[in-house]
Amino acid sequence: MDYALHRYRSACGRLDLVARDYPAARPDAPVLLLMHGLTRNSADFAPVAAYLAGEYRLIVPDQRGRGLSQWDPDPAQYRPDVYCADMFALLDGLGIEDCGVIGTSMGGLMALVMQAMRPGFARAMVFNDIGPVLEAEGLTRIQGYVGPGGPMADWNAAAARCRAINSSAFPDFGQADWMAFARRTCVENPEGTVSFAYDPEISKGVSGEDATVVPPDLWPLWDALDAIPVLVIRGAISDLLSAATVAEMASRHSGPYEAVEVARVGHAPILDEAPARAAITAFCKEHMG
Repeated sequence: MDYALHRYRSACGRLDLVARDYPAARPDAPVLLLMHGLTRNSADFAPVAAYLAGEYRLIVPDQRGRGLSQWDPDPAQYRPDVYCADMFALLDGLGIEDCGVIGTSMGGLMALVMQAMRPGFARAMVFNDIGPVLEAEGLTRIQGYVGPGGPMADWNAAAARCRAINSSAFPDFGQADWMAFARRTCVENPEGTVSFAYDPEISKGVSGEDATVVPPDLWPLWDALDAIPVLVIRGAISDLLSAATVAEMASRHSGPYEAVEVARVGHAPILDEAPARAAITAFCKEHMG
């Protein structure tokens, strides 16, 4: 699907940020804000845009330090409250008062924080393999690969690197899948080498005493969602979101709540898998139509 690049200033006024803006078929169509995970960028939602764009207007940002958005010279600013302020700067600049949200991993945590910052901004929320409890195994794995790693020789090497990092989450992926994964998560450098499309300094927010990506207690933020319609997508072999957490999320939510597992997928589903696609399509039609 075609999209326009929307350029805007960060909430702090220091950085130039970018978002993909997929138009809808009609001007009054509902808006969906799609927020990617820690090391991803707006391209991560290209498979989702393939089936949602047109029916909805999709706003898909590159968070600061990712994709086409400017890197922050102060790594301490790579944290959820700052990202969320950027998202409100984006929405306010576009004149969007409310929207639906699809958040993958860190993007789902941001959705929780944004609702606390501005109650009522979201009409409905989809959480992709994320919840109020993050399992230690998954956090340790993520901490192990985020950060400096040097450029890769070419796209084949990039695909191999993506496979080495993520093979446990996608055991059924073939070479074409890994190449597509690399094309969404990496960027080609002028000299022909390939690098991950993020500032390595974002690693400082996920490890050590200064870790800021995961707030200490997320249940109060979850409870504050109250009656907002929620859909949770979980990879059945996820090492970050447990089935027990998904069940507790349901028990503590008073509004419409659905949960779907994607078989033989870990953290985090691409969202083009048949169960995820069917659930998201139906959920958005019911709660965002």
